[in-house]
Amino acid sequence: MSDAAVKTEQAAAETPALSGRWTICAMLFVATTINYMDRQVLSILKPALSGGLLHLQPFFPGWPAVERSIHLTDEAYGNVLAAFQLAYGVGVVFAGRLVDRIGLRRGYPLVTGLWSLAAMAHALVNSIPGFAVARAALGLGESGNFPAAIKATAEWFQPRERALATGIFNSGAGVGAILAPLAVPWVALHFGWRASFLITGLFSMLWIAWWSFRYRTPRQAAGKAAGTAATPKPAPSVAWWRLLGYRQAWGFILGKFLTDPVWWFFLFWLPQYFSSRFRLDLLHIGLPLVTVYVCSTIGSVFGGWLPRGYMRLGMPLKRARVAAMLTCACLVVPVVTAGGLQSEWLAIGVLSLAAAAHQGWSANIFTTASDMFPASHVGTVVSFGQVAAAIGGAIFQKLAGHILELTHSYVPLFIYSGSAYLIALVLLRTLSPGLRQAVPGE
Repeated sequence: MSDAAVKTEQAAAETPALSGRWTICAMLFVATTINYMDRQVLSILKPALSGGLLHLQPFFPGWPAVERSIHLTDEAYGNVLAAFQLAYGVGVVFAGRLVDRIGLRRGYPLVTGLWSLAAMAHALVNSIPGFAVARAALGLGESGNFPAAIKATAEWFQPRERALATGIFNSGAGVGAILAPLAVPWVALHFGWRASFLITGLFSMLWIAWWSFRYRTPRQAAGKAAGTAATPKPAPSVAWWRLLGYRQAWGFILGKFLTDPVWWFFLFWLPQYFSSRFRLDLLHIGLPLVTVYVCSTIGSVFGGWLPRGYMRLGMPLKRARVAAMLTCACLVVPVVTAGGLQSEWLAIGVLSLAAAAHQGWSANIFTTASDMFPASHVGTVVSFGQVAAAIGGAIFQKLAGHILELTHSYVPLFIYSGSAYLIALVLLRTLSPGLRQAVPGE
């Protein structure tokens, strides 16, 4: 490691903690929860949208008792998901640079408003191509959430706290995935599937108002509160494409490319998996999904704390980070058996462990971006990883739909899911031994 890198890392470690940082973390958590609620609606409705008609239980007298579906086959669903992920990949190219350029106070509400409008637009759709267009618009908007959230974490938290903070806000992914199967089936059965796409719009508007009123940069906050430290001096400006010349960036990119598609698979295909394998309908699919995503939420927070646990055993920070990632990668491996399980609750147990381990992994791999790059470049580096994740996810969703249409078997998909994390960790360690810090511009 260069002397400049050592000084940068030491300065970051010695910077006093900023007051108000956990309020920022709470806002990131709520935004991520809303993000994943919007993202999950279609996957929960997928079994119902595969048929011709949805029979309702009207909440009000005179409300229609039947709603027409759109005959969404597995292959068509895979294509719709691929449209979302490709648009997500395109959007994230600009999202990271957007929040790096105009700042979080303006940039974060902008992307949140875009994805909320796109989510509600699904209610106007009458065809599968229309779903693909609406889903692509949703991907463009949602692409900004994680670059913005990781940038905020890098600015507000010391290196030793970042994985925990990331784990906490990233647990919003699980909470959103929990709330969606609790709310969406009820709304769909009483008001129709179109109404299900409208329920999160109000929450998004409230969050935008909260963020715009409450958020300030660490420097602004330090000017208002005594006893808080100013943030470190920004790193030199570097053209975004030059960051691709660093091996550390490619370690992060490949890790996201290999492992994020597994989480997308869990989000988008588990409702269909439980419906087709265990014959669960819209009324009964909620409990298995809620169980899996509750465990994923616990795994996110625990995985974020895990490096601190290893540090208490005497490991330095970055070695503890790698040890936490290895632990999570090993815990995903049993999911390779999920494609052949006959017991519903055994499948739920294996998938819950894998989802929890993924979220623990995610909290730590996101934090490696801020371990290896200065805060002023983190949004861009995270965007690179999110682009790679979206491309990998689009490929995976397309293949998943094709494989299921032809074979009706989840076995190859779960085999990949169980092995991806160990491969990703080997590549990260090879490209960036010890999570060595890059110093762009020097």
